[in-house]
Amino acid sequence: MAAKIAIGCDHGGFKLKEFLKRHLAEKGHAVEDMGTHSEAGCDYPLIGYEVAKRVSRGKADRAILICKTGIGMAIIANKLRNVRSGVCNTVRQAKTSRLHNDTNVLSLAAKYINFKQAKRIVDTWLATEALGGRHGRRVKQIKALENKR
Repeated sequence: MAAKIAIGCDHGGFKLKEFLKRHLAEKGHAVEDMGTHSEAGCDYPLIGYEVAKRVSRGKADRAILICKTGIGMAIIANKLRNVRSGVCNTVRQAKTSRLHNDTNVLSLAAKYINFKQAKRIVDTWLATEALGGRHGRRVKQIKALENKR
């Protein structure tokens, strides 16, 4: 099923972002590129925030963030309400992040995965639905904790 996907990166993830944009468009997804638009140095928190904000406010179904390790992007994304982001460097992590945690923002590490791996990770992440049950209960607990902030 086609989705509206916001995507963003820092300079270290630029090439991977450009590759994934083309791949997602070929799959029929609507892709909103929030930057960066070159390999020139940039500040990832501002880009990560804008991308995650699209999911937080319901303007994108999912989002993909890319930096060298994925960690910084995941940290900034998780600051926003209704966002659950995890760094996934394997297909198994991507699948489990959706099944158990209902992640809606995928953070990728450009330094540790190649284009082929990234494509498989993204495709698996997009195709996997959350399990619910005990895992859904925990996601609801996370949402309740967000609302206490």
